[in-house]
Amino acid sequence: MIADLNPYAKYKESGLPWLGPVPGHWETRKLKHLTQFVNGLPFKPGDWKAGGVPIIRIQNLNGSAAFNYTSRDDLPAELLIQPGDLMFAWSGNRGTSFGPFQWNRKFSGYLNQHIFKLVGHTLPNRYFYYVLRAVTRHVEEQAGGIIGLVHVTKPELGSVRVSLAPPAEQAAIARFLDWANGRLRRAIRAKRKVIALLNEQKQAIIHRAVTRGLDPSVPLKPSGIPWLGDIPEHWMLVRNLALFSHRVEQGIPGLPVLQVSLRSGVTMENLDQFGRPKRLIEDHTKYKLVRRHDLAYNTMRMWQGAVGVGEVDGLVSPAYVVIRPRKSTDPRFYELVFRTAEYKQQVNRYSTGIVSDRNRLYWESFKQMPNVQLPVEEQQAICRFILDESAGLNSGMSRREREIELLREYRTRLVADVVTGKLDVREAATRLPEEAALDATEDDTDLIDEAETADEEVAV
Repeated sequence: MIADLNPYAKYKESGLPWLGPVPGHWETRKLKHLTQFVNGLPFKPGDWKAGGVPIIRIQNLNGSAAFNYTSRDDLPAELLIQPGDLMFAWSGNRGTSFGPFQWNRKFSGYLNQHIFKLVGHTLPNRYFYYVLRAVTRHVEEQAGGIIGLVHVTKPELGSVRVSLAPPAEQAAIARFLDWANGRLRRAIRAKRKVIALLNEQKQAIIHRAVTRGLDPSVPLKPSGIPWLGDIPEHWMLVRNLALFSHRVEQGIPGLPVLQVSLRSGVTMENLDQFGRPKRLIEDHTKYKLVRRHDLAYNTMRMWQGAVGVGEVDGLVSPAYVVIRPRKSTDPRFYELVFRTAEYKQQVNRYSTGIVSDRNRLYWESFKQMPNVQLPVEEQQAICRFILDESAGLNSGMSRREREIELLREYRTRLVADVVTGKLDVREAATRLPEEAALDATEDDTDLIDEAETADEEVAV
């Protein structure tokens, strides 16, 4: 059905270079003439309570189920978000947490800062959502921000012109795009299920190898640690301090600035995810020094596995902890240990913070965490085994991740082409199955890579 779509019969110039021609019977209007933008409140930790009304933050728009709550009774009613309401995150990550969202959960909440609530408009919410989604890339290009972040002011957003179809076509466009997005969601979910299964298999291989070793005939002994269970008899239970020391050295000018990724560990990237040079701190002595084979972790994201081995001498953010392996400690082995689900759960127990998703693991706590100690030759053999056993699984996951990326790109292009009138969906919308309307009640987070984009570290 999508392949059969054609352009409209007649077009006119919109007068906007980024938009180009629009159907002859459509109009263009500024956003400030269509809606009002109501900014959320900067809730402070003192406003948070164990119960009350949820506070809607940007991460909640991206699918996070971790909420803070407030019991304040002086909040304006216009900041209460109801199911179906439209919002625009005016400050966030390019391509992910910046832009329009529709609140499709079944409960209400109060709006946090960095998000506008859209009120007073007469357009159907679902159609308006797609209009805003189509214009987001243009808004990003015009908005200010640094590196992978972007923000737009109320006057800047209000001055953006969008193309609008007549009311009868608005319903057809929203219906068609809901149907198309439903198909894309199902395709992406299927691929993510396969990725999850492959990753589960990989994690099982890693967990067994780093907690039991490679020789099933070796006698075991109780570790005394519930999450660890029995370990090979010749292994020792130690604190991390026995395996690593703390490196606290200021950066050396001229060394590359490194970052820690949830997926790829410590990497060196000169460009951000949009191909632009990263903006760095000019005084490199404000960074921390990391030597080759050191481990570095993000204090706020260690509970998610944001840790990796440095392959070169470099510089890392002051927010990182750099640990130096002691003799007979292979850092690659312990990177695998730190990334297991069981160890990440222990990180939360040793971390401190106001809310769980902002807990920090400092060196003083990290060094007290229990770990296993085994001969370095055995550590290296386990690393080689895991690398060999995971090769096919990694290939399968990478292939499906690329397929998901292509589906996201296709979805972005399709929404833009339909909402700006490059494709006519009026007839196609009349031929859609009735059950397609159900997709309109679902959210679009299956088309966003929340975890990686939200937690990918940038060099600043």
